[in-house]
Amino acid sequence: MFPHRRTPQLPTPEEALRGRPVPEFTVPDRHTVLGNPLLGPYPEGLAVADFGLGCFWGAERKFWQTDGVWTTLVGYQGGYTENPAYEEVCTGLTGHTEAVRVVYDPKSVTYAELLKLFWESHDPTQGFRQGNDVGTQYRSAVYTHTPDQAAAAEASREAYQKVLTAAGHGGITTEILPADGRPFYPAEPAHQQYLDKNPAGYCGIGGTGVSCPVGVA
Repeated sequence: MFPHRRTPQLPTPEEALRGRPVPEFTVPDRHTVLGNPLLGPYPEGLAVADFGLGCFWGAERKFWQTDGVWTTLVGYQGGYTENPAYEEVCTGLTGHTEAVRVVYDPKSVTYAELLKLFWESHDPTQGFRQGNDVGTQYRSAVYTHTPDQAAAAEASREAYQKVLTAAGHGGITTEILPADGRPFYPAEPAHQQYLDKNPAGYCGIGGTGVSCPVGVA
């Protein structure tokens, strides 16, 4: 959506758009499907996971349909611009990727299971694109909140690469980085639970068809 002609390339911090100290909008209070608050603080015992797997509309739906997920919200992460607007992210000049924040109960769904859903729901070998969606904002990413998440993400990437290679696919381009220092900026209200509000809306989510080994993380 908002295609650009220039070859996708991440900006440097100096090239990135400046942004703003506070967002220009208010995030809705509750999830339209799950009914729980979108923003923290979250109840004790829940955990947070951040994933980028292409256009966040379809990606978010994948996670809110998963048992054990308490709430989800979409936003921008991994770039430089503070509190960016959607149109700014789509220029490729903020450095962000479209991301989904997943708040989940580890007693009901494990981080390894969320990683399996992440890997199988998109093609992590495509670099700065996902299907017909081209741009740095569609790159594959995992932003981890704990050392255990980081270790699990790295292990799952290695295991999934083996089965992808065996199936004739290329190398995984997913970036796995700490969420610390990479703030998650919630997206505009219209983007939150977009496919619940617009059931016939655009969904670019599509995996490779290769199963991720269970329990590798």
